[in-house]
Amino acid sequence: MIVVAGEALIDLVPQGTGALADLKPALGGGPYNTAVALGRLGSPTAFCSRVSYDAFGEALLDRLRESGVDVSAVQRGTEPTTLAVATIDGHGSAAYSFYVDGTADRLFTAPSGLPAGTRAVSFGTCSLVLEPGASAYEDLMRGAAAQGVFTTLDPNIRTGLIPDADAYRARFKSWLPSVSLLKLSEEDARWLGGTPQEWLAAGPAAVVITQGGDGLTAFTRDGAVYAVPGEKVDVVDTIGAGDTVNAALLHGLSDRDALSPQALVGLGADGWTRLLRFAARAAAITCSRAGAEPPFAAELA
Repeated sequence: MIVVAGEALIDLVPQGTGALADLKPALGGGPYNTAVALGRLGSPTAFCSRVSYDAFGEALLDRLRESGVDVSAVQRGTEPTTLAVATIDGHGSAAYSFYVDGTADRLFTAPSGLPAGTRAVSFGTCSLVLEPGASAYEDLMRGAAAQGVFTTLDPNIRTGLIPDADAYRARFKSWLPSVSLLKLSEEDARWLGGTPQEWLAAGPAAVVITQGGDGLTAFTRDGAVYAVPGEKVDVVDTIGAGDTVNAALLHGLSDRDALSPQALVGLGADGWTRLLRFAARAAAITCSRAGAEPPFAAELA
């Protein structure tokens, strides 16, 4: 079982240009998209979050179930679902503004334990920013790492939600000893500061940086660097692309029985190249269609 911990929300995606363009609701949230992608790829997956009882919350859970994701660890609340208003630029890249005050997912509380058979836990995005839930997710991360569970982190920076950048950067560094695999975009890497080598020295066994259409690069604790180009595709938008990379990496590592820090280093050039190409191909498919629509396993066969 791979557990994905973090927010589920509704993206309001403009259907035209201008500030008053019609908005179409789409199911989203970085961890949510990762869980859906893992389920579609065929990995046994559970989602750990707090979801509203409102109509949006029910729709979020329905899609998880349809994707084969276990939702028994999902907490429920009467508060509304978080809303994220997307703006899509001419290259298909999305920026967001958020409506988060008093919403269900930020009131997550740490569970007493992880689901039976948990081999890995994935964290990231808004859930590690918005209190009081952020501290609960942080406690879950540290607890999982202390038990020897493989952990992944994608900070997926949303600057509009971070009131104190320096405080967040310091907190990010404090997570690294509890992280097995760090994945982030090159934009996030620039914003956070530091280098893959510095982050590796703090804890992770590997760091994967996504570079949009230019591909992915992995840095491992033994000093190796592996890179693959991006898959060429007509981009509709990039919503969910990074989340798909998260899922593809976890799925590929699980298939290789490589969900451990030692196994990450031991993959070698061939193993890392195959894994990164798989993730690049999965992300390209997501970019080729509107919204966060990650591929099914059959599309990557």
